Amino acid sequence: MSAYLVSVCEVTNKSDALMSYAQQSAELISTHGGSYIIRGPANEILEGEHLQGKSLVIARFPSVEAIKGFWNSPEYLAFKPLREGTGIYDIGAFEGAD
Repeated sequence: MSAYLVSVCEVTNKSDALMSYAQQSAELISTHGGSYIIRGPANEILEGEHLQGKSLVIARFPSVEAIKGFWNSPEYLAFKPLREGTGIYDIGAFEGAD
């Protein structure tokens, strides 16, 4: 069953370090069998205010175990500090409905 890594991000400092984090993260997600479904802000907010100034990142993986493999990998843990001080991030793993 597919699983999804979902991040709601409010970027407050779009630094070079954050750009490096994003590039390395994309490459490592692919290595762990993941691919991006959504990566950016809403085209239009249809209701509510919680998505104002936020970006949504959704990556599909083959399983929750694959997400955990990515999240806990030595490679990810090595570059994860690059996003420190760049914003507010709420991140969760979800099983798909397929």
